[in-house]
Amino acid sequence: MHPFEKDIPDARKGRRQPLPAGPETVVYCKARDYPSATVIPLHHHPDRHQLVYAETGVLVVNAGMGRWVVPSTRAIWMPAGIGHQVHCIGLVQMRSLYITPEAMPHAPETPSAVSITPLLASLIHAAIEIPARYAENSRDGRLMRLILDEVQTLPVLPLHLPEPRDPRLRQIGRQLQRHPDDASTLQEWATRLQVDVKTIQRLCARELGMTFGQWRQQARLLRALERLAIGEKVIDVALALGYESPSAFATMFKRRFGLTPSQFFR
Repeated sequence: MHPFEKDIPDARKGRRQPLPAGPETVVYCKARDYPSATVIPLHHHPDRHQLVYAETGVLVVNAGMGRWVVPSTRAIWMPAGIGHQVHCIGLVQMRSLYITPEAMPHAPETPSAVSITPLLASLIHAAIEIPARYAENSRDGRLMRLILDEVQTLPVLPLHLPEPRDPRLRQIGRQLQRHPDDASTLQEWATRLQVDVKTIQRLCARELGMTFGQWRQQARLLRALERLAIGEKVIDVALALGYESPSAFATMFKRRFGLTPSQFFR
């Protein structure tokens, strides 16, 4: 089992960024806009959980145990103390909720991409105008408590690509990132790495929790999300990622995400 980043030395988590609101403010919101290609360096918040919501653009988040692609109108849950780096694709209007761990004692301990309900989206939009310090028994305080209730019911989305530790799998992973259309078979990879096919199969099951084929498919689909989100055509994305046709791509996309590409970005 991989160690959580909050359990490893701070050097592995990047810059420590404490947040200004005092412990009396259990949740508050901060809005920032970033131009395309902005990279937010590796950092962590030791004292607050963070829900990072993209109103526009795409967030590609690396957090040690994997990589998440978060399109607009979705969000990523980042537990306190976990190091993460963010790459912005397109103009990103980032809206972040910061929550004290005490306010969510049963909060998820690992990052996850989550769906944002229309209600929570509206609440976040309203929370932007609320100062970091507010009276708990005020209208602002009641709005923030409703946000806290909503955050604890968000469904997790399959937008995660696990990051292996084994150097042989990492070599495959780098190739999938550079060339997601690579159609090399498991046998061909075993030959290149000078290992048995079953060795790669065991490593994928142990480190990734999925088969080699599922891992490659997930890498392709997450890359597709990045490209579709900035306006590329389905046919161009499908062919660039190695699918035989746009319909084959759309079928796989819907099987994985429950929506067609056009529905996903509606």
